[in-house]
Amino acid sequence: MSIQTEEGTYRIGEVAERVGVTTRTIRYYEELGLLGTAAERTKGAHRHYTEADISRLEELIRLRDLLGLSLEELVALAEAEESRAALRGRWAETASDEERARIVAEAIPLVERQLELVRRRQRRLVEFADELSAKLRSLRARQRELDRQQARA
Repeated sequence: MSIQTEEGTYRIGEVAERVGVTTRTIRYYEELGLLGTAAERTKGAHRHYTEADISRLEELIRLRDLLGLSLEELVALAEAEESRAALRGRWAETASDEERARIVAEAIPLVERQLELVRRRQRRLVEFADELSAKLRSLRARQRELDRQQARA
């Protein structure tokens, strides 16, 4: 059972255990700017994480694992998502069609960058699948040939 520190917050070890990563991973994600806690924490102070921090970390880990992202790519994807979130906030605050048109124009390249990252990963996965398929065909052909040789013997 997790012991909360301040109301609604958790210590780094608790978060690491809950999410299934090391405390070093969490610290490194903070250094990269993927988690906001590092800048907000005074030097030497204990790290405290909210449910929102934990959800963000879980989503980052999911994206990293699902897409096989490098940390650089993960940072780029997260930055684009943060920019999109800011645009959604601006959208909610305005009723002006002119401003909403600007928001849409700003959002398009952000989504394009994210989509290109995903498509690059897809291409790499397709290439790998093609390589494995070719190896499998080769092995099956070799197996058939060996079976024929054994049948003749």
